[in-house]
Amino acid sequence: MKKSTKVIISVFSIIVVMVVLAGAYGMSLLSKVSKDTISKNNADLGISDEIQKKIDDVPKSEEIVNIALFGVDAPENQAGRSDAIMILTIDNAHDKLKLTSIMRDSYVNIDGHGMDKINHAYAFGGPQLAIKTLNSNFDLNIKDYAMVNFSTLPKVIDAMGGVEINVKDYEVNEINKGSGKSTKISSPGTYTLTGEQALAYSRIRYKGNGDYERTERQRAVLSALFTQLQKQGVSKYVSLTKTLLPMIKTSLSNGDIIKTGTSILSSGMKNLEQERFPLDEFSKGKKINGIYYLTFNSTATKEQIHKYIFEDVKAK
Repeated sequence: MKKSTKVIISVFSIIVVMVVLAGAYGMSLLSKVSKDTISKNNADLGISDEIQKKIDDVPKSEEIVNIALFGVDAPENQAGRSDAIMILTIDNAHDKLKLTSIMRDSYVNIDGHGMDKINHAYAFGGPQLAIKTLNSNFDLNIKDYAMVNFSTLPKVIDAMGGVEINVKDYEVNEINKGSGKSTKISSPGTYTLTGEQALAYSRIRYKGNGDYERTERQRAVLSALFTQLQKQGVSKYVSLTKTLLPMIKTSLSNGDIIKTGTSILSSGMKNLEQERFPLDEFSKGKKINGIYYLTFNSTATKEQIHKYIFEDVKAK
């Protein structure tokens, strides 16, 4: 299995909208989604009484829903590492959709395994342990997830007609090397990338600002995909939903998916606001026993994430 970095595109955040727009037929299509049952017990998910109180003390915190999104590098039916980790926040308190990326190499405590890279939690214990690791390290209250395997990304992009991305000069060769039979890009500029090209673009890690810029590319593709959704006519939603639904696995029930999609549509939220943690000035790469980790100021980062997600306050 290749060790190169894979990417998640939030198929879930797009699908929930399409399912609602597809109406009653969309409900029947939800049978195509792979469902997973995880414990919703606070203790099992790393939500301590202290964390819950901290969240409850924030005004209107009950109007904020967080869903973990994992992009997994693994053959089918195997756990694998979640080499892309994001938190989708449906912020009804501030009428926003937020997408928060967590750096895959972040050095955190994983219950039962000690300090390690956060992306290893999924491989150690699947989505349950991955969610628990996010909650316990960053004072969050996530109880559900959606997962996409990296191999589905090109199909998702192509089903939506490609994504428009501004390609920098140092990204051209990297996209061409990893995009198979797709037409090669000759120079920097704005292009409508195919699925293979978008995957290659999202994998770029050793050009520009390394893994930091890689997460920016992931969010750029997601934002472009979200824009593509808005361009589609209602008549296309059913066929698109049929293509995309089998590509995700989630702990959310059909009712929860419908409720989430309805919430997004009724709120008038049209854009994804995006952030990435840990922030550069609060983190640094470090080798521990010969292995690279991203160490960071845990206290500051925990507070920054919490304020951003629950209080809509960006770190300065």
